[in-house]
Amino acid sequence: MAPPSYLDLVRRAQDVDVLAEQVLKLCVQQSRDAGHTWQEIGDLLGVTRQAAFQRFGKPIDPRTGEPMDKTVRMTDAAERAVQIATDVLEGRMDEARQSFNTEVLAAFTDEVRGDGLATVAGLVGAFEGFGEGEPFVRRIGDYTVVDIPLRYEAGPMKARVAFDTDERVAGLFILAPETP
Repeated sequence: MAPPSYLDLVRRAQDVDVLAEQVLKLCVQQSRDAGHTWQEIGDLLGVTRQAAFQRFGKPIDPRTGEPMDKTVRMTDAAERAVQIATDVLEGRMDEARQSFNTEVLAAFTDEVRGDGLATVAGLVGAFEGFGEGEPFVRRIGDYTVVDIPLRYEAGPMKARVAFDTDERVAGLFILAPETP
């Protein structure tokens, strides 16, 4: 007997993974329909209730009463967010500001940047580089949000870049990695 094609095994495992995700989504929805809370579901999955909701929930837009669209349409969000975070962390503010919306452009001065980076350095030391893992891209309300793992002297953090509907930076933060 010939050995199996290892790439074929990878494909089959991926197919099983996709099917398992579909089954999990269905089971979560049935659990919610049966009255179980996001806290119960999160506890079972080993995540916070907010993380469970963000992954499986179907939020309703309070402005329209319609289900909110979670589709990320900004295909280059991760790459752009990493570049903007790099520019800010390395002091290339002229480059970073080219992507800011009007509100962020007015508020994110060099002094604000310096104060923010000093606060982070006081908590976790010097910035050492990007952390392990890929940027996490999702849509929250009207925003495309990207979380980027960062590595600091005393532990991990994450950069969060939020893009508005015009694909301009509407928010830029450095947060503890467990921040939802």
